Amino acid sequence: MSEAKSTPKKPKEPFPGAYYLAGAITIALMLFFMVLGATLPPGIAGFLVAFVLGLTVNPKYVPFFLVAGVFSAVMGFLGQEPQVAWGGVALALSQVLVKRFNWT
Repeated sequence: MSEAKSTPKKPKEPFPGAYYLAGAITIALMLFFMVLGATLPPGIAGFLVAFVLGLTVNPKYVPFFLVAGVFSAVMGFLGQEPQVAWGGVALALSQVLVKRFNWT
């Protein structure tokens, strides 16, 4: 009877330090968007951040994020909150793009 290998396989990195580089890039982008969002007017900042983050959504979750974007836009405009309102518009728009250009 053969024994099953009990040692878990370690995921292969594309090159040594790739995951550390990806982490550093992610943190740098987060800081960039924080600074950008703090310096721009609320409507533009909300639109830009929500649009870019909305493009990273898994295509199978698009309908949920589309509903969230429309809800945020409606509530933001009704409550006169430009950052939420334009962020909702951008999220809905990005979900339409993700659904339209789904390459998977």
